[in-house]
Amino acid sequence: MPRITDIPPIEVHIMDKDVDAGGIGKPGLSQFAPALTEAIFDLTGKRIRKLPFDMASI
Repeated sequence: MPRITDIPPIEVHIMDKDVDAGGIGKPGLSQFAPALTEAIFDLTGKRIRKLPFDMASI
């Protein structure tokens, strides 16, 4: 896995368009729930298999 100092500079371009906004930030949201439930499993040893979940039930 390359470190931040090993990769070339990254340029991000946001283009103006006449259509509704979309695409910026969406990819990171789909991985949020699995990452959070995996972190909870690492801390508690209990798997969360149903969303939405309540921390009081863990």
